[in-house]
Amino acid sequence: MYDGFAALIFDMDGTLVDSGQLHEMAWIETLNHYSIPIDRALMRSLAGVPTLGTVELLLDKFQIRSTSSAMEIHQFKERFVRENLQNMIKPTALLDIVQRYHGVKPMAVGTGAQTEEALHILEICGLDKYLNVVVGADQVSNPKPAPDTFLRCAELLGVPPQHCVVFEDSKLGMEAATRAGMTVVDVLAELQIHNDYFL
Repeated sequence: MYDGFAALIFDMDGTLVDSGQLHEMAWIETLNHYSIPIDRALMRSLAGVPTLGTVELLLDKFQIRSTSSAMEIHQFKERFVRENLQNMIKPTALLDIVQRYHGVKPMAVGTGAQTEEALHILEICGLDKYLNVVVGADQVSNPKPAPDTFLRCAELLGVPPQHCVVFEDSKLGMEAATRAGMTVVDVLAELQIHNDYFL
């Protein structure tokens, strides 16, 4: 199916890991706690943006002068995610593709999550053993839609970008992969993998 590519790169949340409801609940809890309006369409459009960047965008858009820092709000949301991870995440149908190419082609995850959090999530889902490389937002200067995350994956895998295929669920992630010069698979359109996040 993807035999023509030298390496496979996966986004994590909503692509390789079914975590949409966990993140939606975490955001709702966080935004309500800090009296930030919940704009579902906006939140959906920001899928793939790191948590801290999303907080900063929301504070700016709604002109909120919070007594709490963006980092404090970010940490509140991430704490909710950590506390509820175990019961609310599982691999998506992409697990079949990951298992098919395990040991055949190098594979990476390129995510807007922090690397430590991503490694923990992948371990809970039993996916960590299949992946050669995990690149989180803390490893790059510019997160998605910049191409840096996926270019770093290719670099660490030792594969030229044009020989990589990226699996993504978000518009920002697809833009990042295209800008990296990689082939992109829209997992909803092509594989019917549905991210149930702020619909």
